[in-house]
Amino acid sequence: MTLRIGNASGFYGDRFDAVREMLTGGPLDVLTGDYLAELTMLILGRDRLKDPRLGYAKTFLKQLEESLGLAHERGVKIVANAGGLNPAGLADAVRELAGRVGVPVKVAHVEGDDLAARFPGALSANAYLGGAGIAECLRAGADVVVTGRVTDAALVTGPAAAHFGWGPEDLDALAGGVVAGHILECGTQATGGNYAFFSGHDVRRPGFPLAEIHADGSSVITKHDGTGGLVDVGTVTAQLLYETGGARYAGPEVTARLDTVRLTQDGPDRVRISGVRGEAPPPTLKVGLNRMGGWRNEVVFVLTGLDIEAKARLVRDQLEDAFGTSRPAEVRWELARTERPDGDTEERASAYLRLVVRDSDPEKAGRAVSGAAIELALGSYPGFHVTAPPGKGAPYGVFEAEYVDAVGVEHVAVLPDGQRVVVPAPVRTKDIGHLEPAGALPDELPAGPRRAAPLGLVAGARSGDKGGDANVGVWARSDDAWRWLAHELTVHRFRALLPETAGLTVVRHVLPNLRALNFVVEGILGEGVAAQARFDPQAKALGEWLRSRYVDIPEVLL
Repeated sequence: MTLRIGNASGFYGDRFDAVREMLTGGPLDVLTGDYLAELTMLILGRDRLKDPRLGYAKTFLKQLEESLGLAHERGVKIVANAGGLNPAGLADAVRELAGRVGVPVKVAHVEGDDLAARFPGALSANAYLGGAGIAECLRAGADVVVTGRVTDAALVTGPAAAHFGWGPEDLDALAGGVVAGHILECGTQATGGNYAFFSGHDVRRPGFPLAEIHADGSSVITKHDGTGGLVDVGTVTAQLLYETGGARYAGPEVTARLDTVRLTQDGPDRVRISGVRGEAPPPTLKVGLNRMGGWRNEVVFVLTGLDIEAKARLVRDQLEDAFGTSRPAEVRWELARTERPDGDTEERASAYLRLVVRDSDPEKAGRAVSGAAIELALGSYPGFHVTAPPGKGAPYGVFEAEYVDAVGVEHVAVLPDGQRVVVPAPVRTKDIGHLEPAGALPDELPAGPRRAAPLGLVAGARSGDKGGDANVGVWARSDDAWRWLAHELTVHRFRALLPETAGLTVVRHVLPNLRALNFVVEGILGEGVAAQARFDPQAKALGEWLRSRYVDIPEVLL
């Protein structure tokens, strides 16, 4: 028996029509939506400050308004983490909507993740719960289940556990569900979106992914017939590496062993996942904390034509003098030399000097900066102008991760009839500590002629953020390329190719089954995406930067 679970949202703001597209595009049993991310929780926290009735993803309600009847007619269950900071409020709103449009659905929700009371001063503090609460709701007959903060994979493990009867000891099956859930969670990233080797494929409008899950936890990743994009071993590998770390991928219900995952092409747009092994989960739950970090402001100066370095130096000196005793606590300058000699358009003859300031005082990050920048308009470098008028500054958030004892978190399923069922924490746990499988390296590729070329000609990459850290997953598309990559791309070489990482801790993980390396770069994103400490604050393009760097590649691979 197969359970078909589709995804219709990878983030708050994803394609609005995806819910209807997935419901009309082909058979489904469950439709999930992932609306939460570290930054989203901060956004919802601000919403709740303005109106305590909010704190959930409002887009989800609008999508249901046009698709709830369709889901009911087709017998498709809907499971989404759109409840954010207020799952009970969203459940009530869904019931009100169902009554208004005349669709008789049973609505349930999951709560218990909100731990803000334990962390004074935090705008939000939410534990990452597993899928067992979702399973309880579905077993009780719920048609729609909304949650607060659960792991992204829980949206899949919950329905699968309810359908197949998985319990806490079915670790291999749960681990398989975690892997399928991780691949589905970012929507079209599994079907050709943000894919390193997109050239030659029609990825203008990729279809959303779905998983055909079996009782043993194995699955096939695919998409509805006739939709755009592609599903192959490469797209699935890319998403599997996204925002992960070592071989042990720990969650609240199971630790999935990513070094046991086997991917095989199972026909056009079908990739089979098998062999996934699971271990007992850790005794702790991750808690994501968002707090206000201070005030931030930004000005981008455009430098055109000749003497770019001198122009940048002049405006920097002028601003630093103007700050005086009102200098913000943090001042960062970045000169992007985007100009070309003899540029045939003004933009191609221009470089950009970016000023970013932060301070706990809104005045120092606001008018002290914008006023000083504006006053230079007629008395600075030739050709002075900026990309946008300087503003008054804006608050920024900071993300932190903490860990709490899972036994002390009350995971509650609120069933359609209002009954509250407490989901017990796993009895058997295992602290993963530093137990990392080394990952066997293949034999080296025999010596031969080499030539300098971009790494991306033979390797794909995908990168992303986890709090202040970033990961860069790199994979090879052939056995010979893997034999070379595994020995060539050491931590030392990685740091040399990405000089920004030179002074940071970089950990390399080897995943031979995937012909992949996963690099975790600690601290590169500062205090997280909301702090916007970096040009690319979520490290989304860090992997593409790596692929663009030149290395000496064996000619046999080229």
